[in-house]
Amino acid sequence: MRPLAILGGTFDPVHIGHLNAAWEAAEVLDADVHLMPASVPPHRPPPVATAAQRVAMLRAALAGQSRLSLDTRELEREGPSYTIDTLTALRAELGARPLVLLVGEDAFAGLPTWHRWRELFGVAHIGVLTRPGAVLQLPAELREATRTRVVPPAMLADTPAGQVAAVPVTPLDISATHVRELLAEGRAPRYLLPAGLFVDEALLSPYRHRGG
Repeated sequence: MRPLAILGGTFDPVHIGHLNAAWEAAEVLDADVHLMPASVPPHRPPPVATAAQRVAMLRAALAGQSRLSLDTRELEREGPSYTIDTLTALRAELGARPLVLLVGEDAFAGLPTWHRWRELFGVAHIGVLTRPGAVLQLPAELREATRTRVVPPAMLADTPAGQVAAVPVTPLDISATHVRELLAEGRAPRYLLPAGLFVDEALLSPYRHRGG
Protein backbone atom coordinates (compact mmCIF):
# COMPACT_ATOMS: atom_id res chain seq x y z
CA MET A 1 0.00 0.00 0.00
CA ARG A 2 1.16 3.53 -0.71
CA PRO A 3 2.39 5.09 2.56
CA LEU A 4 0.70 8.05 4.17
CA ALA A 5 3.25 10.64 5.29
CA ILE A 6 2.56 13.46 7.75
CA LEU A 7 4.35 16.82 7.71
CA GLY A 8 3.44 18.89 10.74
CA GLY A 9 4.22 22.46 11.69
CA THR A 10 2.69 25.79 12.49
CA PHE A 11 2.74 26.87 8.81
CA ASP A 12 2.77 30.50 9.97
CA PRO A 13 2.71 31.08 7.01
CA VAL A 14 3.09 28.07 4.74
CA HIS A 15 5.93 28.76 2.28
CA ILE A 16 7.66 27.20 -0.70
CA GLY A 17 10.14 25.36 1.52
CA HIS A 18 7.29 23.47 3.21
CA LEU A 19 5.65 22.54 -0.10
CA ASN A 20 8.90 21.53 -1.78
CA ALA A 21 9.84 19.23 1.11
CA ALA A 22 6.38 17.66 1.11
CA TRP A 23 6.37 17.16 -2.65
CA GLU A 24 9.86 15.67 -2.87
CA ALA A 25 9.11 13.36 0.07
CA ALA A 26 5.96 12.22 -1.75
CA GLU A 27 8.10 11.36 -4.76
CA VAL A 28 10.91 9.62 -2.85
CA LEU A 29 8.52 7.54 -0.73
CA ASP A 30 5.77 7.16 -3.36
CA ALA A 31 3.48 8.46 -0.62
CA ASP A 32 0.51 10.69 -0.12
CA VAL A 33 1.47 13.57 2.16
CA HIS A 34 -0.83 15.36 4.61
CA LEU A 35 0.22 18.80 5.82
CA MET A 36 -0.99 19.01 9.40
CA PRO A 37 -1.01 22.42 11.15
CA ALA A 38 -0.39 22.28 14.90
CA SER A 39 -2.83 23.87 17.32
CA VAL A 40 -0.71 24.53 20.41
CA PRO A 41 2.88 23.52 19.58
CA PRO A 42 4.54 22.37 22.83
CA HIS A 43 8.10 23.41 21.84
CA ARG A 44 7.65 26.91 20.39
CA PRO A 45 5.72 30.19 20.81
CA PRO A 46 2.12 30.30 19.59
CA PRO A 47 1.55 31.20 15.93
CA VAL A 48 0.89 34.79 14.84
CA ALA A 49 -2.03 33.79 12.60
CA THR A 50 -5.12 32.11 14.01
CA ALA A 51 -5.91 28.49 13.25
CA ALA A 52 -8.62 29.55 10.79
CA GLN A 53 -6.21 31.90 9.01
CA ARG A 54 -3.51 29.24 8.72
CA VAL A 55 -6.04 26.75 7.35
CA ALA A 56 -7.18 29.30 4.75
CA MET A 57 -3.58 29.84 3.64
CA LEU A 58 -2.94 26.10 3.39
CA ARG A 59 -6.13 25.56 1.39
CA ALA A 60 -5.05 28.26 -1.07
CA ALA A 61 -1.51 26.85 -1.29
CA LEU A 62 -2.69 23.27 -1.91
CA ALA A 63 -5.45 24.02 -4.41
CA GLY A 64 -5.26 21.62 -7.34
CA GLN A 65 -2.83 19.21 -5.65
CA SER A 66 -3.37 15.47 -5.76
CA ARG A 67 -0.52 14.09 -3.64
CA LEU A 68 -0.49 16.87 -1.02
CA SER A 69 -3.52 17.59 1.14
CA LEU A 70 -4.57 19.35 4.33
CA ASP A 71 -5.33 17.52 7.58
CA THR A 72 -6.81 19.67 10.37
CA ARG A 73 -7.20 17.03 13.07
CA GLU A 74 -4.74 18.65 15.47
CA LEU A 75 -6.64 21.93 15.28
CA GLU A 76 -9.82 20.10 16.22
CA ARG A 77 -8.31 18.65 19.41
CA GLU A 78 -8.00 20.69 22.60
CA GLY A 79 -4.69 21.12 24.37
CA PRO A 80 -1.10 20.72 23.15
CA SER A 81 -0.49 18.99 19.81
CA TYR A 82 1.47 15.95 20.95
CA THR A 83 2.66 13.95 17.96
CA ILE A 84 2.22 10.59 19.68
CA ASP A 85 -1.50 11.25 20.18
CA THR A 86 -1.98 12.17 16.53
CA LEU A 87 -0.07 9.18 15.20
CA THR A 88 -1.84 6.77 17.55
CA ALA A 89 -5.21 7.98 16.25
CA LEU A 90 -4.02 7.69 12.66
CA ARG A 91 -2.67 4.20 13.22
CA ALA A 92 -6.09 3.08 14.46
CA GLU A 93 -7.65 4.44 11.25
CA LEU A 94 -5.07 3.12 8.78
CA GLY A 95 -4.81 -0.52 9.79
CA ALA A 96 -1.66 -1.96 8.19
CA ARG A 97 -1.02 0.96 5.83
CA PRO A 98 2.51 2.38 6.29
CA LEU A 99 2.52 5.67 8.19
CA VAL A 100 5.52 8.01 8.02
CA LEU A 101 6.21 11.02 10.23
CA LEU A 102 8.33 13.53 8.28
CA VAL A 103 10.72 15.64 10.35
CA GLY A 104 13.76 17.79 9.66
CA GLU A 105 17.25 16.77 10.77
CA ASP A 106 17.31 19.17 13.73
CA ALA A 107 13.89 18.07 14.93
CA PHE A 108 14.91 14.43 14.67
CA ALA A 109 18.10 15.03 16.65
CA GLY A 110 15.88 16.49 19.39
CA LEU A 111 13.47 13.56 19.40
CA PRO A 112 14.40 12.43 22.95
CA THR A 113 12.85 15.68 24.26
CA TRP A 114 9.46 14.82 22.72
CA HIS A 115 6.50 13.59 24.75
CA ARG A 116 6.57 9.72 24.90
CA TRP A 117 9.06 9.68 22.05
CA ARG A 118 9.96 5.99 22.23
CA GLU A 119 6.33 5.08 21.54
CA LEU A 120 6.49 6.78 18.13
CA PHE A 121 8.24 3.77 16.61
CA GLY A 122 5.33 1.54 17.55
CA VAL A 123 2.86 3.48 15.42
CA ALA A 124 4.84 5.05 12.57
CA HIS A 125 8.04 5.18 10.58
CA ILE A 126 10.13 8.33 10.74
CA GLY A 127 11.35 9.95 7.53
CA VAL A 128 14.14 12.43 8.21
CA LEU A 129 14.24 15.21 5.62
CA THR A 130 17.92 15.60 4.75
CA ARG A 131 20.18 17.26 2.23
CA PRO A 132 21.06 14.81 -0.57
CA GLY A 133 24.09 12.76 0.45
CA ALA A 134 23.92 13.79 4.11
CA VAL A 135 24.61 11.27 6.87
CA LEU A 136 22.42 11.48 9.95
CA GLN A 137 24.30 12.69 13.04
CA LEU A 138 22.44 11.53 16.13
CA PRO A 139 22.88 11.99 19.88
CA ALA A 140 23.93 8.79 21.67
CA GLU A 141 20.51 8.03 23.17
CA LEU A 142 18.75 8.33 19.83
CA ARG A 143 21.49 6.49 17.97
CA GLU A 144 21.06 3.52 20.29
CA ALA A 145 17.26 3.61 20.00
CA THR A 146 17.42 3.59 16.19
CA ARG A 147 20.48 1.38 15.71
CA THR A 148 18.52 -1.49 14.12
CA ARG A 149 15.81 0.67 12.55
CA VAL A 150 17.62 2.63 9.81
CA VAL A 151 16.65 1.49 6.30
CA PRO A 152 16.57 2.91 2.75
CA PRO A 153 13.50 5.09 2.04
CA ALA A 154 11.88 2.54 -0.28
CA MET A 155 11.68 0.00 2.55
CA LEU A 156 9.24 2.15 4.54
CA ALA A 157 6.49 0.82 2.28
CA ASP A 158 7.15 -2.77 3.39
CA THR A 159 5.90 -2.52 6.99
CA PRO A 160 3.40 -0.32 8.87
CA ALA A 161 5.83 1.27 11.36
CA GLY A 162 9.09 1.08 13.25
CA GLN A 163 11.78 2.12 10.76
CA VAL A 164 13.83 5.27 10.18
CA ALA A 165 14.97 6.51 6.77
CA ALA A 166 16.80 9.55 5.47
CA VAL A 167 14.58 11.21 2.84
CA PRO A 168 16.71 13.48 0.61
CA VAL A 169 15.07 16.77 -0.35
CA THR A 170 16.43 19.90 -1.99
CA PRO A 171 17.44 22.38 0.73
CA LEU A 172 15.68 25.75 0.44
CA ASP A 173 16.85 28.33 2.96
CA ILE A 174 13.45 29.90 3.64
CA SER A 175 12.09 30.60 7.12
CA ALA A 176 8.59 31.60 8.15
CA THR A 177 10.17 34.14 10.52
CA HIS A 178 11.90 35.93 7.64
CA VAL A 179 8.75 35.81 5.52
CA ARG A 180 6.75 37.39 8.37
CA GLU A 181 9.37 40.14 8.69
CA LEU A 182 9.15 40.94 4.99
CA LEU A 183 5.37 41.06 5.10
CA ALA A 184 5.43 43.31 8.18
CA GLU A 185 7.62 45.72 6.19
CA GLY A 186 4.96 45.88 3.49
CA ARG A 187 6.94 43.78 1.02
CA ALA A 188 5.57 40.97 -1.16
CA PRO A 189 7.83 37.88 -0.98
CA ARG A 190 6.13 36.46 -4.05
CA TYR A 191 8.68 33.77 -4.86
CA LEU A 192 9.02 32.57 -1.27
CA LEU A 193 5.30 31.88 -0.87
CA PRO A 194 2.85 29.77 -2.90
CA ALA A 195 1.20 31.79 -5.66
CA GLY A 196 -2.23 31.00 -4.22
CA LEU A 197 -1.51 33.20 -1.20
CA PHE A 198 -1.36 36.30 -3.42
CA VAL A 199 -4.75 35.71 -5.05
CA ASP A 200 -6.51 37.13 -2.00
CA GLU A 201 -4.55 39.81 -0.12
CA ALA A 202 -6.60 39.13 3.02
CA LEU A 203 -4.82 35.78 3.40
CA LEU A 204 -1.60 37.55 4.36
CA SER A 205 -3.21 40.25 6.51
CA PRO A 206 -2.17 38.66 9.85
CA TYR A 207 1.44 39.59 9.09
CA ARG A 208 0.97 43.12 7.76
CA HIS A 209 1.87 46.24 9.80
CA ARG A 210 2.50 44.38 13.07
CA GLY A 211 4.11 46.63 15.68
CA GLY A 212 5.32 49.15 13.13
